[in-house]
Amino acid sequence: MSKRTPEAATVLVADDNLANLELLSGLLQVEGYEVVCVVNGRQALETLRSRPIDIILLDVRMPEPDGFAVCREVKSNPDSRFVPVVLVTASTASADRIQGIECGADDFLSKPINREELLARVRSLLRLKQFTDELESAETVLSSLALSIEAKDPYTEGHCDRLSKYSVALAERLNLPEELRVALRRAGTVHDIGKVAVPEHILLKPGPLTPEEWIVMKQHPLVGERICVPLKSFRHVLPVIRSHHEKLDGSGYPDGLRGGEIPLTARVLQTVDIYDALTTSRPYRKALSPQEAFTLIRKEVELGWWDGSLVDEFEAVLANHMSPLLDRSAQ
Repeated sequence: MSKRTPEAATVLVADDNLANLELLSGLLQVEGYEVVCVVNGRQALETLRSRPIDIILLDVRMPEPDGFAVCREVKSNPDSRFVPVVLVTASTASADRIQGIECGADDFLSKPINREELLARVRSLLRLKQFTDELESAETVLSSLALSIEAKDPYTEGHCDRLSKYSVALAERLNLPEELRVALRRAGTVHDIGKVAVPEHILLKPGPLTPEEWIVMKQHPLVGERICVPLKSFRHVLPVIRSHHEKLDGSGYPDGLRGGEIPLTARVLQTVDIYDALTTSRPYRKALSPQEAFTLIRKEVELGWWDGSLVDEFEAVLANHMSPLLDRSAQ
């Protein structure tokens, strides 16, 4: 079997027993891995914050804090939650395994360490991490593409970032599941990615679109859905991309959905999207104040376009938790 080059992966090993550290680091270094050794939980967390780590081996009983606590913190941090964690323990008690699973551990190693088992588990978890990294890279490319579309119009600067923040804040108020909050954060950035297929003379037109131009514009939710559909992690994002231009009375596009046929996540994003559009200056009008924007939105609620309950909840979000953003249009 060919050995891996040292730069292929970096393994963080945390154990207060120096003999165990030497054993694990020796076995891994022979295989070409770069190994970083620490002797307690605090050093493990500091190392993880200071440099890229591909996989972590944690002794369960080490001090300051123990392996369970370190694992829990690693998995609760968005920046490190996809780093594989292997808990190393001499205990055979099922309670320790259960606690490790509850902390988010990806695998376990029993002491005394078996070389073949160690290397097999490390290789397996690194393959999974590679898939995760590739997925994150694909998401990054999509986000960059979406932001490049936004950058074409100087009047929409920061629009995607605001929609992500607004949508997540509203989702939290509605107690939506974490997976839908993540979907809304992503959708805030990529919801209009289908506009990549809209010619610039239509996309940046300062006045009303002709009927022919509207036909082209109304295709962008479908194009955006097709762009993102290969990413399985975007399964909750796709309905937002496709349906955020629908209206409750069925007059929206692309499918003419009515009422509850429109996914809740799409209604959340369209609520904050409309607000942000109204409170952003355009070539043909100045930005409305938050109060003016909500007055206009409620008139459209009466027309049967938008979900009035979500409008009320979003206004409460801005008033209670995001007051600095209320002054954005005045800047």
